[in-house]
Amino acid sequence: MACADSDLDLETIPLIALNVTVRKKLGLYLNPKNAVAADWTAVAEAMDFSYLEIKNYESTKNPTTMVLVDWQARATDATVGKLLSILTKVERNDIVEDLHSLILEDVRRYCERQKKAADPPLQVPEVDSCVPRTPERNGITLEDDPEGTPELFDAFICYCQSDFHFVHEMIRELEQTDYKLKLCVFDRDVLPGSCVWTITSELIEKRCKRMVVVISDEYLDSDACDFQTKFALSLCPGARSKRLIPVVYKSMTKPFPSILRFLTVCDYTRPCTQAWFWIRLAKALSLP
Repeated sequence: MACADSDLDLETIPLIALNVTVRKKLGLYLNPKNAVAADWTAVAEAMDFSYLEIKNYESTKNPTTMVLVDWQARATDATVGKLLSILTKVERNDIVEDLHSLILEDVRRYCERQKKAADPPLQVPEVDSCVPRTPERNGITLEDDPEGTPELFDAFICYCQSDFHFVHEMIRELEQTDYKLKLCVFDRDVLPGSCVWTITSELIEKRCKRMVVVISDEYLDSDACDFQTKFALSLCPGARSKRLIPVVYKSMTKPFPSILRFLTVCDYTRPCTQAWFWIRLAKALSLP
């Protein structure tokens, strides 16, 4: 097993194993501009971030943390071992040596959590039907069965309030036509009174096959949209399952989010392709 202490293979341990303390210390080493030692920009370049992406990170408070989060979401080889290899490549062996024990401790705890999750319970606490249950007895969406059958959707729509008029158009074009897709629109479908983050996570991970992200200048300032996007990306590193679909419906003054630049965009702003926009989007959402 990769997590066995005797033959620990850090190349198989995902970057998510590193906790907050290690990430903060990495920032203390890499964030300051240093004329001698390599800083966060050298690490980002070694992670295959482009020049423009790196320039965008310069405006953030903690660029090292942002680079790690985005690398973790976009790269299939974002592992602890790969990170240590990159630090060695840019000649920051001081970081590798100083944080070695902390990193191994995080990895050990991660492996313990994984082992506990994989171990079957000694006995089933109760015999129940095979119908999946909702986390709350009365359900979380309008059409949840109170007896426990969850409502499922073709796509979760990630949007900010200022773009809600386009979401209405999306409902008309995808639900009320021959496509007959079922969209999860938070303001319409989710019952009030539940924890927003918990419910959002369940809907994206367990109830919706895809997620459509409505990109706009306002989207970039939304904490809720940022959480939803990064959570969805964490479920499909490298977009292997085509789970997340970015949509641009109006021109933007701010840069397109770097975390989504590796995904194919459905662009409504180009007049020459508008006739194919809804067909392409509906086809992508109809895939199994």
